[in-house]
Amino acid sequence: MDGHMIWKMIRSMQRVFRAGTGIFLRNCHTSTVKHRSLHCSSFLGKALVDGELIEQQENEPEGTLNEVYTSEQSDTILETLNTATESELANIKLLRGKKSASIVQYRETHGPFLDLDQVLNVPYFKYKMTVKVCESILNPVERGPKGERKLESRTSLRFFKPEVTEDRLEATESIVSIVFGIRKIAWAHVDRKMTVLDWKQEEWYRFMKGAYHAHVYLEDISSAVDKLPKADLYILEKPGISIQNSSLYPVMLHLRTVEAMLYALLNTQYATDWEHRVLSIGRNTVGKHFELMLGESRTSGIEILTQMFTDSFIHGQKRIHFPQDMVFRYRNQFQSKGQNRNEELCDALLQAIAFYELAFTTQNK
Repeated sequence: MDGHMIWKMIRSMQRVFRAGTGIFLRNCHTSTVKHRSLHCSSFLGKALVDGELIEQQENEPEGTLNEVYTSEQSDTILETLNTATESELANIKLLRGKKSASIVQYRETHGPFLDLDQVLNVPYFKYKMTVKVCESILNPVERGPKGERKLESRTSLRFFKPEVTEDRLEATESIVSIVFGIRKIAWAHVDRKMTVLDWKQEEWYRFMKGAYHAHVYLEDISSAVDKLPKADLYILEKPGISIQNSSLYPVMLHLRTVEAMLYALLNTQYATDWEHRVLSIGRNTVGKHFELMLGESRTSGIEILTQMFTDSFIHGQKRIHFPQDMVFRYRNQFQSKGQNRNEELCDALLQAIAFYELAFTTQNK
């Protein structure tokens, strides 16, 4: 197993188990950074790093880098910092010279970065400068024919993890979008022409009831996977529960377990061809795409989907096309209340639409 895969495993485990210890560790780490900064300030605003005096930045903002970026953005930044070579890092704005060398040296000495705040331990990296580096990684630029700056065409692909190439997306004829909760798993099979081919959900009656053993997870999830249609890519909703909400830790652990098992069961050929057929997209990313966010929380998309039914069947609009039999079958499904609102079913289809529209932004314009 290479270092890149080990880092991804450590990163995933850290996110699951940091709920109970994250605040404590973060406070300890912040205290360490502040103590180091205070110690360096005694040298008339300068610090000695590797035998060279560098100026200390004043009035550094309080807080942590982990609070600035979403989990998806953090994954993108950390993957670059942990896997890029020194020459590749030097191509990123503000990472030329000794900064790129310092990143590589720190990795070799201390191992991969597990969170963004750890980057502040690297020589030459202060808060404000590190934020600019993170922004350069999230929004890379390249030079046009006459030297003008332009955004890379792959910028929109950062919404999906693991990374997928443009060629792979161009060859995609259909996807299965999957959304799961503590009681249900729903999927939408949608082709490249935005036609809904299949749209269903299953209920898991044993989930979150007492001791839910590993073999029960395998039995129930394997049963659901057997019913999924064949597709080029499978898109999973990345759980949006905050790791700081310790009261929801059992739910978060359950969702991450289901997510990991779906990755394994749907990626059976990965060990042979090393190609990912399962991608994740953040729940809030889809919410922002359809303007369903209320602050940091995502609201229901049932009304939007109901309108799509109307637009497709009555007005003939083609943002998403429902076969006629599917319209009659589902048109009354979203008028129920409580636990029968079919939120997962709705979210699976919205996620499929968001995937195509985000992945092929340039083609749709």
